[in-house]
Amino acid sequence: MSTRAGLTVTQVSHAYGKFVAARQIDLVARPGEVHCLLGPSGSGKSTLLRLIAGLETLQQGHIEIDGTEVASPTVHLSPEQRSVGFVFQDYALFPHLDVRRNIAFGMSRGSADQQRQRVRDLLDRVGMTDYESAMPHTLSGGQQQRIALARALASEPAVMLLDEPFSGLDARLRRDVRQTTLDILHATDVATLMVTHDPQEALATGDVVSVIQAGRIVQTGPPAEVYQRSASRAIAEVFGPINRLTGEVQDGTVASCCGPLAAPHLTHGSAVEVLLRPEAIALSKQPATDSVPARISSVSIEGATLRITVTLPEGVELEVYDLARRHWQAGDDVFLTLDDATVIIHPLPA
Repeated sequence: MSTRAGLTVTQVSHAYGKFVAARQIDLVARPGEVHCLLGPSGSGKSTLLRLIAGLETLQQGHIEIDGTEVASPTVHLSPEQRSVGFVFQDYALFPHLDVRRNIAFGMSRGSADQQRQRVRDLLDRVGMTDYESAMPHTLSGGQQQRIALARALASEPAVMLLDEPFSGLDARLRRDVRQTTLDILHATDVATLMVTHDPQEALATGDVVSVIQAGRIVQTGPPAEVYQRSASRAIAEVFGPINRLTGEVQDGTVASCCGPLAAPHLTHGSAVEVLLRPEAIALSKQPATDSVPARISSVSIEGATLRITVTLPEGVELEVYDLARRHWQAGDDVFLTLDDATVIIHPLPA
């Protein structure tokens, strides 16, 4: 069990003039855990990283790293006093230093021999043992990212901050480097906070995901929970297209154009919205229990996925995803069924 305390952010608010960049943010990243902060540009992600790193003076709230208060309205420890490692979007390697000296730059403890051995250990950990003497400009983007990670780990930080670290890499390389980075971080005792604007990356990377909108964290939880049980339509739409229906709860059931939907937790007679992700709808050429008829209006191929629009007899259009190896075309009569476990039902405001 870890003896470290990780990162705790409590009721943090911060403004630039009249623009409020962070609003009463609470966030925890535990040792060995990757916490992804997901939001668009201008939502407050980078402001929070800068406050945690000590690059901005905190106006309201408290930040603790490894059990020590590092920031409050009356406390401001400098970045080098905070036990924080930082990997920037552009890696920020020193161009005039070779790989060994880039990594050793953040080391403050140990003899020269111990530091050299530590550099070799870190290079081995990130799979770059043959590049100790290389200059940054000779490395690919993925290699530079690995060296930046090794440099950030060199000071043995309690908290690692990752600022869109994979956004500059192509899709295939991004997956490989991301997995290497995750394997390394999970094997250490470091608490990691990673910011990203890519919802698929957040789901694939985070042990915990927090969605931030307009400076406020609106939902936090395991990736599957945030995706499958989004707390609002605005949050659900962060992760991609969503089908929206409305209805009324009658004896624990919502009658919809897609059939009855269980809603035992909602009050009888309350108006609700039903959110259906495209992959929650299954298509078949044969009717089944609780299936409803529809007709395919359009089909488009998106890699391994078909994006299909179906029209129900009531005129309601729904978007559906299916595997591209299945053969559907516009005009086909089909039957659709819902995966009840992935249906999201929220009460509408009174």
